[in-house]
Amino acid sequence: MKTKLKMIYWKGDKFWVGKLIEHPEIMTQGETLEELEENMKDAYMLITMEDVPEKHKVKELTFAV
Repeated sequence: MKTKLKMIYWKGDKFWVGKLIEHPEIMTQGETLEELEENMKDAYMLITMEDVPEKHKVKELTFAV
């Protein structure tokens, strides 16, 4: 399953810094833009899928709000 998310990013004094727009609590940095992107993918997986086993199922749910 692929997920598309938007990252806002900027160049700090030493590192590229970024956070996910859909998950602003997920923020990381990297020496290069490429490293920032890889670190962001890792941070997203750690926070959202940390305790989910590798073999899992996905089901779409509909909520009436």
